[in-house]
Amino acid sequence: MRVDVERLARASVKRLASYKFHLGHTIQAGHILRTIEKRRGKLAPQVCRQIESYARDVFGDGVYAPWLRVYAALNGTFKEGWIPDNYYGAVVVPRTKGSYGKISSLKTASWLIFGDESFPDIGYFANGLFYTTDNKVISSCEVQRTLFGNTNRIAFKLDASSQGKGVFILERESFDPNFIQSVGNGVFQSFVRQHEAFDRFTPDSVATLRFTTVVEPTGTISLRACFLRLGRAGETHIQSGSEVCVAVNIATGELDPVGYLNDWTDVREHPDSKTKFFGVTVPAFESCVRKVLQLHSKVPFIGCIGWDVAVDLNDGVKVLEWNAEHNDVKFGEATQGPCFADLGWENLRPNVSIVKARTA
Repeated sequence: MRVDVERLARASVKRLASYKFHLGHTIQAGHILRTIEKRRGKLAPQVCRQIESYARDVFGDGVYAPWLRVYAALNGTFKEGWIPDNYYGAVVVPRTKGSYGKISSLKTASWLIFGDESFPDIGYFANGLFYTTDNKVISSCEVQRTLFGNTNRIAFKLDASSQGKGVFILERESFDPNFIQSVGNGVFQSFVRQHEAFDRFTPDSVATLRFTTVVEPTGTISLRACFLRLGRAGETHIQSGSEVCVAVNIATGELDPVGYLNDWTDVREHPDSKTKFFGVTVPAFESCVRKVLQLHSKVPFIGCIGWDVAVDLNDGVKVLEWNAEHNDVKFGEATQGPCFADLGWENLRPNVSIVKARTA
């Protein structure tokens, strides 16, 4: 019998990638769980057994239990319908987005797809050339004047930038086109002057709202979760390693009284400014919701999208970026979920018997 070495090699690489993916999630969830349990006590043994059984019965593997334990520890109980973050990445993302989700990593595509003024894009650098938002090439001698216009500060974000990496704050006087050419393709955006409600938390970086929208089986676009991301003192932009996250009530726009540091330690005020979360309502919240729902309706073939939105001084909605690949669902699930229980995502996993038959 002839052995298909290439097929076996591909299968081995795929298994190794899957192992590393789930191992990374297990380690991350384990660190977070220990932080939560130090403050709230350990999960009861019967809850742990329930979670292990649920992970295997519903999702097909105990490897999905770690995030369920995190969600349960934060809530003090287990809730059916939660989606583990690694299940979302391994199963839901490829089945509900396919290759279309990758479009969002290309920053130049936002204006082409949406053509919406809520994106603060003012230009792009792609494959050696500078462009305006209407795809006109900017000559090297006009780059600085065109990009900065009437401002002294702009932002530049690399393609596929995430978690605060690949983001640069640029000043007119020190702007160097050669630097941009050395770092790669990306988008130039006007620098948002955020609403005073967010300035009270931290004036050094622009606060963003992460909205999670989905396409329901009927085709309806709906909002499922929202949380506020705040930077720390002295940081020019939000970074995942130090951010403060606060859940937002999607019905009212009110902040939850409790926020979380990047290690999921709970806090009731911003650690630097000492501004409390209780009693704060997000400005222009309804406008933000309308905008992300409208934008998602233009790409209904992408099942779930995370939108990073800022609100400016004049209550203007500014969509800084969108993530249509593995956008963050774990914080929303833990603080507001189950957020996706009616979508049937648990049924997307491959039928085990079919997989076994194919590999026999």
